Amino acid sequence: MTKRIQAKHKISRRLGVNLWGTAKSPVNARSYGPGQHGQRRRKPSDYGLQLAAKQQLKGYYGNLTEKQFRRVVDEATRRKGESTENLIGLLESRLDAVVYRANFVATVFAARQFINHGHVAVNGRRVTIPSYRLKPGDVVSVREKSRQLTFVLEATQRREREVPEYIDVDFDKLTATYNRMPQLAEVPYPVQMDPKQIIEYYSR
Repeated sequence: MTKRIQAKHKISRRLGVNLWGTAKSPVNARSYGPGQHGQRRRKPSDYGLQLAAKQQLKGYYGNLTEKQFRRVVDEATRRKGESTENLIGLLESRLDAVVYRANFVATVFAARQFINHGHVAVNGRRVTIPSYRLKPGDVVSVREKSRQLTFVLEATQRREREVPEYIDVDFDKLTATYNRMPQLAEVPYPVQMDPKQIIEYYSR
């Protein structure tokens, strides 16, 4: 088991939810937190609820750093419209999120590594930045030399997740078109996300 997989399992266990809806999540067997005091349950404070919501969403997208996540939240609040919807839309427009949604790889962690290693192109040009912001109409593709990688073939054949409506995928060509920025209700999260709590956390 790699350190990356171990870290992913620790996130789910610490938060007490099956964050990515996987069959191998440790939460499926033990829904309480780790450690000798993990089974103690206390009623969380408002701050605790806000913090948990932030950790949950931040962890879902590959355990983003606080600096990265705060930057996205700040942009969401500056933009016109509902801040909560802006936040989700900005996170879903990340290149690693779209590669994951398209079922080109099995996990969002794998998507980040896949992009870092130069296996992905946007509109025909190689991009190695997982946080690259996609615009409506952008076409994400697996580079030709990378299409026969074992983990890519396994992920595209299994297709464990449904592709949301705001992304069109051609599995024959291994391309995904990012159509538009989605709303919260359209994003297929395995667990309930509460971006309103996150906005309140950062507005304290």
